[in-house]
Amino acid sequence: MNRCGNHSLSLTGFIRVEERILCLLCVSVTVFTMDSFGTNGNGNEDSLPPPPPVPSDVVPVKAELEPAKKKPARLPIARRGLGSKGRRLQLLTNHYKVNFSNNDGHFYQYSVALSYEDGRPVEGKGVGRKVIDRVQETYDSELNGKDFAYDGEKTLFTLGSLARNKLEFTVVLEDVTSNRNNGNCSPDGHGSPNEGDRKRMRRPYRAKTFKVEISFASKIPLQAISNALKGQESENYQEAIRVLDIILRQHAAKQGCLLVRQSFFHNQPNNYSDVGGGVLSCKGIHSSFRTTQSGLSLNIDTSTTMVIQPGPVVDFLISNQNVRDPYSLDWAKAKRTLKNLRIKASPSNQEYKITGLSELPCKDQLFTLKSKGGRDGEDAMEEVTVYDYFVNHRKIDLRYSADLPCINVGKPKRPTFIPLELCDLVSLQRYTKALTTLQRSSLVEKSRQKPQERMRTLSDALRSSNYSAEPMLRNCGISISSSFVEVEGRVLQAPKLKFGNGVDFNPNNGRWNLNNKKVVRPTTIERWAVVNFSARCDVRGLVKDLIKCGNMKGITIEQPFDVFEENGQFRRAPPLVRVEKMFEHMRSKLPGAPQFILCILSERKNSDLYGPWKKKNLSEVGVVTQCIAPTRVNDQYLTNVLMKINAKLGGLNSLLGVELSPSIPVVSKSPTLILGMDVSHGSPGQTDIPSIAAVVSSREWPLISKYRACVRTQSPKLEMIDNLFKKVSDKDDEGIIREILLDFYNSSGNRKPENIIIFRDGVSESQFNQVLNIELNQIIEACKFLDEKWDPKFMVVVAQKNHHTKFFQSGAPENVPPGTVVDNKVCHPRNYDFYMCAHAGMIGTSRPTHYHVLLDEIGFSPDDLQELVHSLSYVYQRSTTAISVVAPICYAHLAATQMGQFMKFEDKSETSSSHGGLNAPGAAPVPQLPKLQDSVCNSMFFC
Repeated sequence: MNRCGNHSLSLTGFIRVEERILCLLCVSVTVFTMDSFGTNGNGNEDSLPPPPPVPSDVVPVKAELEPAKKKPARLPIARRGLGSKGRRLQLLTNHYKVNFSNNDGHFYQYSVALSYEDGRPVEGKGVGRKVIDRVQETYDSELNGKDFAYDGEKTLFTLGSLARNKLEFTVVLEDVTSNRNNGNCSPDGHGSPNEGDRKRMRRPYRAKTFKVEISFASKIPLQAISNALKGQESENYQEAIRVLDIILRQHAAKQGCLLVRQSFFHNQPNNYSDVGGGVLSCKGIHSSFRTTQSGLSLNIDTSTTMVIQPGPVVDFLISNQNVRDPYSLDWAKAKRTLKNLRIKASPSNQEYKITGLSELPCKDQLFTLKSKGGRDGEDAMEEVTVYDYFVNHRKIDLRYSADLPCINVGKPKRPTFIPLELCDLVSLQRYTKALTTLQRSSLVEKSRQKPQERMRTLSDALRSSNYSAEPMLRNCGISISSSFVEVEGRVLQAPKLKFGNGVDFNPNNGRWNLNNKKVVRPTTIERWAVVNFSARCDVRGLVKDLIKCGNMKGITIEQPFDVFEENGQFRRAPPLVRVEKMFEHMRSKLPGAPQFILCILSERKNSDLYGPWKKKNLSEVGVVTQCIAPTRVNDQYLTNVLMKINAKLGGLNSLLGVELSPSIPVVSKSPTLILGMDVSHGSPGQTDIPSIAAVVSSREWPLISKYRACVRTQSPKLEMIDNLFKKVSDKDDEGIIREILLDFYNSSGNRKPENIIIFRDGVSESQFNQVLNIELNQIIEACKFLDEKWDPKFMVVVAQKNHHTKFFQSGAPENVPPGTVVDNKVCHPRNYDFYMCAHAGMIGTSRPTHYHVLLDEIGFSPDDLQELVHSLSYVYQRSTTAISVVAPICYAHLAATQMGQFMKFEDKSETSSSHGGLNAPGAAPVPQLPKLQDSVCNSMFFC
């Protein structure tokens, strides 16, 4: 309490501090005027002498203000030691030791500029590698026999320098694929065949001349890799590793692989699996170099990508749209699906890129045909249909194309049409659109591999890759071991769980159940209703079973007020209309707002009603709701539903024993706020859908099992969360963090958090500095805005699931046990990271979560931090298993996904934005998510 005479100002609470009350009675202000200088404060003349005169020949130097000192950027902290707790276990990992003997050399980086004979730059992908290969073949002596590591676009590297800093070459390629008209297989919109067409009838491919300019850019010492292995990182190290990875990509490209970053896919029949809809999953291999505590290693893993089903275009379209024949196809949809895909046209076998479809069917689509032999020696012009040209002029039999659109492979103003049945999609073309639920489940089913099977696949992949024959790797002095790296794992003991009636339970193999147990904090459901959008459900029987199951778990459930069946006449109406009509029906019968609504839907996944229903309940009415789509109802199903309902209504299903003691190291000793942060983006191809940032925060300290969520939209594809601190005036901050801090203060006995632990999901290593210097700065600003004198300590941990390190038990068929942690040999040589497999991998091969500790002002020991991360995998209220990543991150993902459904059914024009971020000139404003009602905003509505 700060006191000034009779006036006092409490600084203990955020609410008072936020108002920034200034007691004017207690503040003495001295105002200086120009007249007050030269006096001693009482109005008397001071004894200071006047300044000396400036000589006439001296020009006064203008005093420059010192530039404001820039705050030093935060960098990820170094490792503070290794953990020691847990049962030790020898493991194998999919890293292969790399021997690296050439430390003295340099990679020389060169910029590559490719242009055609007329000076136009080469823009098409894929041509570059052919051109550079031809340069090497043709000018080998001028290049001193150097091997290139070429990235396929504008950069190449050599080991040692080329003869000069700037080199220019001219090469000719005979077999370059052209997207221009080829009269041997299609007519041109402005008359066809033309001069070039007739020449190409004798020579099927067009010869092209390319100019190649290679200019020196920089040099990278190989010593940088050795330094990084000793923990001395530099910018050069990242570049040197990048060159090694480019060598691997080039090696795969020469074998005809599809390249997706560092994953390589061969065109082999046994690599493909049909996942439906004309889409195949293609198995490949990920291969990349990593610097680790035990030296340089090669990380090899299996990888999967989606590709278009090769073969006749018409077969793909029929499968993609799930129709019986080509005459049932939706051609507007087909045009969008086919755009930019590559085809081979028969009989010429020429390759093209699809630019669109013809407006008219093949038998009606006209073009102007030029032919020799007109009067006065001029070319004759004749209007013919595409069908007539191919059947009568080219003598090609067309069986079913007459009534179907043609494929257009030309330019907008110079269309080039080919009948559909002459077009085959080429192999290894990526399918980048979002998969349906059925496709996703099929993919999971077909891509999973048991640990021992995966180990065999990886060993075979390394053997067949033949990296030892790659000349650039040999010249770098690189040789790769053929055996998995051995590491030591430790298996942490599972935390003890508390259930109702004081029951303690020790989970076994990362699993437990609620059989014969009561939830630890049950809720009572008194005012509730059931809404049925599904005609096939026995609602009365379901309600009776739910009440009975709830009573067994300690959750008191009264009879619902009523069951509201959907009126059959609205069943085919738009989702928004169906939801509104249901609420009108409910309002006419209910005496007031219910505490809870159980909603029965007909579709298990992707129901059109889900988004509008959730939005209506949470943002307009303020009622917690649970959606179900029951197919097979049993005790386990009902228990799972009740766990979600109990958590949403403020109850808890289980707690950690250490939460109630409370005896969590560090966390229980002083008020600690735990945050989980995630950003979800639109599906592939949806560039105008806003990204959704979610931050969940713990409440009711010292608990670490209870959370609430704050969700905002931001510019599409923006990974950094930009609404953490949002100052709108001198007194107002509308950011996420302020909302979270006030909730923690109010729910934790008017305590401010002294420690703030941030778990951040979904960022790559290249973005770690942004998390530390952009997001963390916003959080600190939000704290200071509430109370300038408040100085909490921070810990920032990034969790990554999207990596390629796996662990195996030697000679054992099962996955590593839950609670396995690895912080040696394959971790970073300097930075503070560890791998944890908290869950029991029952299917396929477990993927550990890779945790990176970027900052720790709090002072956790490695053991205490690993124990906390492990414990946070056991507080997820939706399941009775340990989960693979800490619960706050899972909740953030759930909250972002659920609120994202609010956007899905909005008019697309309302949700458009630009790539440029919030402040981009001309960017459409990002639509805001509707605010949740006060009655539900602090609930675990996302559970």
